[in-house]
Amino acid sequence: MNIAGRIHTPEIRAFKLDKVKITDAYSNNALQKELEYLTALEPDRLLAGFYERQGKEGRAERYPGWESTEIQGHTLGHYLTALAQAYENTGSEEIKDKLAYLISELKNCQTEDGFLFASTEELFDRVENRRPAWVPWYTMHKILAGIISVYNTTESKEAFEIASALGDWVYKRTSAWSEELQQRVLSVEYGGMNDALYELYKITGKPEHLAAAHSFDELPLLEAMAEGRDILNNKHANTTIPKIIGALNRYMVLGEGEEFYLRAAQGFWEMVTEHHTYITGGNSEWEHFGLPDILDKERTNCNCETCNSYNMLKLSKLLFQATGERKYADFYERTQINSILSSQNPETGMTTYFQPMASGFFKVYGTPFDKFWCCTGTGMENFTKLNDGIYYYDENSLYINRFVNSEINWEEKGIRIIQYANLPESNEVTIKIVSPGEENNKIALKIRIPEWVNGEVKGSVNGVPFLISPKDRYIVLEEEWKAEDMVSLEFPLAVRAVTLPDNPNVYAFAYGPVVLSAALGKAEMKIRQTGVAVDIPLKEFEIKDYIVIKGDLKEWFDNLSENLQKENGALVFRLKGTDEDDNLIFTPHYKQYEERYGIYWKLYGENSSEMAAQINAEKEKARFEQAVIDRVPVSNDQYELSHNIQSEFTHNGERLGFVGRVIKAKGWLSYQMEVDPEAVNILAAGFHRWDSGKTVLITIDGELFVKYVIGDEEEERLVRKSFKIPENLIAGKKQVTIRLQAEKTNEEFSIWDYLTIHREL
Repeated sequence: MNIAGRIHTPEIRAFKLDKVKITDAYSNNALQKELEYLTALEPDRLLAGFYERQGKEGRAERYPGWESTEIQGHTLGHYLTALAQAYENTGSEEIKDKLAYLISELKNCQTEDGFLFASTEELFDRVENRRPAWVPWYTMHKILAGIISVYNTTESKEAFEIASALGDWVYKRTSAWSEELQQRVLSVEYGGMNDALYELYKITGKPEHLAAAHSFDELPLLEAMAEGRDILNNKHANTTIPKIIGALNRYMVLGEGEEFYLRAAQGFWEMVTEHHTYITGGNSEWEHFGLPDILDKERTNCNCETCNSYNMLKLSKLLFQATGERKYADFYERTQINSILSSQNPETGMTTYFQPMASGFFKVYGTPFDKFWCCTGTGMENFTKLNDGIYYYDENSLYINRFVNSEINWEEKGIRIIQYANLPESNEVTIKIVSPGEENNKIALKIRIPEWVNGEVKGSVNGVPFLISPKDRYIVLEEEWKAEDMVSLEFPLAVRAVTLPDNPNVYAFAYGPVVLSAALGKAEMKIRQTGVAVDIPLKEFEIKDYIVIKGDLKEWFDNLSENLQKENGALVFRLKGTDEDDNLIFTPHYKQYEERYGIYWKLYGENSSEMAAQINAEKEKARFEQAVIDRVPVSNDQYELSHNIQSEFTHNGERLGFVGRVIKAKGWLSYQMEVDPEAVNILAAGFHRWDSGKTVLITIDGELFVKYVIGDEEEERLVRKSFKIPENLIAGKKQVTIRLQAEKTNEEFSIWDYLTIHREL
């Protein structure tokens, strides 16, 4: 179908993956590990839910984990996209045959009205009727996007027909929404349904698919972003980013007259990257955005959901194509290296859900056949498109945006180029013209000057130097290129320190495009589960997260390259002039996958007031520890059992880096704890302000001694409350039973961190 007149083509376009070949060893290993994983998965097990919904017998049992819940089917969507990308990269007939099989089987599972899903349509009814359902539109997005990916890669007629019919089903459903019902549906995570439907419109040209896409454009959110109003606090990050990608895709598809959607995407990108993002390019804490510029306080074991980085890269790529602005390419490079490459275990190919920013934690990877997290799916996609975002083109220009050993074949122009780059092991990049294209054809090479360069960039063509203005963001070389022409560049590299807006004493270090971290050992690499079977790292002992500078702090930073010194011939950096010179060794963080680590560090001058406060805090902590009689790490099974936990209607919880227990309506919780009848005993407990206003009853051996109304202290994530235990309740006793429950039996509350009994200080 010819729909060229209805579709806007951006001036700057991305190459298909089959035109770009990466020759970098690390990236090739990452791709190979991903291909091994994709090959090991059984398509029939991913299809099982689709057959069950039809009342048909599948050929295999469905996978466990998320694939045996209401979100089942999302992995198949990612799998289709990942396989399509893998086929485009490799040309493997085996992968193409597997895609054909999957599409054929999905065709058999599609109903006459176009509906195709691994659960019943009743899930969508539940969303419309304000009843709980686990994000069916999010799952539908992944399925539809996967089928479209197969069509775009293989031109499968069946894939086109399935996607078009499914789009018709979506249109029929969305066209029946009232404005109120639309807002109700859009209040539940729907992934990038608008994005997928705009992609569908590109290939079908059906106005119904365009209208369906627009039904998922969340205008109040987009208006706030276009106006620069940061309303992101407490918004689920991976719910929000795809909404913006979809809105931007409306502009990319329709062009003129839709600039509002471009402005909204630009405003959102600025907010996130400038005020909600860590040095790795990752964002969020426990999947949510916080207040702008509050990042140090949000550093925990649950930062930087990997799906968010995946989606921010998609957004940055589209914004670069829309505007040609270097900042989007800068962010892409930073995040691709330090968040995406960082997310894969290079030995197993498994990927992370979270990437902690708090020092002392470690990366936890998924497992092949029993988790199927959202980040498992985006991980499949990430590592089958590592050659994306390196090169772009317009009518007569070739953009070189990333520096990695690679080849580009611009067939339409007859141009083939090889790039030799080993940043930051070397600061040199060489671009060799293998095939120059037609005679008298001037092609401009537009080579990005990275934001991290530290000094004058040097360049030459065939050994003849050319001038580079320090104001330039791209080097533009327009020549009638000849075979064997060579462009040589030298990018000055240096260590740099980056702080956080809410704590100027906290620093991270980078070298060129690479974030550095220090390994902190493998002691007690324990994990626990949070959310729906998501594994997170634990740190049940203190790990020092500060560095004392022996001398003037400013002078130390003024000579940073000498004080965090690179070893000759290796990306290994050692401290000088600190109390950790012999202990901390910094290396590229993306290669750190076996140990605990520290990216961010508190740095103090040895005689500074900040250092004095740190020392005093440690003394107070030691004094407190000496006063502790007994302590229960709440929700730690081992310690709770040793304290004879008893409860009804409670479950473990984790949020903001704290672990705890939620006591549901009609629930209660008790522990047996030691006391010292010869001293004044204090009971200390951690509550949270999201429970503010609720009343908790605390008893000792059945006698009420506290009726506490949970407070709302704005500056504290936890409300740490202490209660003096009456002498008569512990007289002559060495052990008592502490019980907590809500005063109102229909209310729930939670306790966090530790329940402690200590002597009065």
